[in-house]
Amino acid sequence: MSDLLGRGDAGALVSAPTLHEVAWFAIWTRSRHEQMVREQLERKQVEAFLPTVTRWSRWKDRKKKIDWPLFPGYCFARFDPRDKLSVLKCTGVVNIISFDTELAPIPESEINSIRQLVESDLAYDPCPMIHEGDMVQVTHGPLKGVSGRLVRKGTHARLVLSVEMIGQAVSVEVDAADVRPY
Repeated sequence: MSDLLGRGDAGALVSAPTLHEVAWFAIWTRSRHEQMVREQLERKQVEAFLPTVTRWSRWKDRKKKIDWPLFPGYCFARFDPRDKLSVLKCTGVVNIISFDTELAPIPESEINSIRQLVESDLAYDPCPMIHEGDMVQVTHGPLKGVSGRLVRKGTHARLVLSVEMIGQAVSVEVDAADVRPY
């Protein structure tokens, strides 16, 4: 019991937040305000995480490497949901991702996985969240513009093109990075 209690400013016993109270949440930001939101959260002593990917940015007279948000429009923060007003008051915050007015916590394992990836030397790129069976459209290559259903065959991604009227289909291997949800 004593590890759950601490002493407040006046010396009174106060309960420490339980593990399920302090959690990671996705903060929806205004366009191009992710860095500003992260900085404000850190100034308020809120743990924040903004994963980035390095990209070349070109201007008329030069090229420069810039860190872009891996998930544009989102920043992650770990806080007690009772402190959400402090987060919502940050300039550039649109909202905290919620379901039915309840803040939606993100499993710490997902945040740790993303953190481990961005801290590694591996090359990575954002990609759309596509599930097996989803309708997709090819965005690059000789099949650009073609739509079909994404399936897996072994370890490869496959696109199934069908002629519904005759109940026939053909499948082709595709690079998962070359398709987007349809």
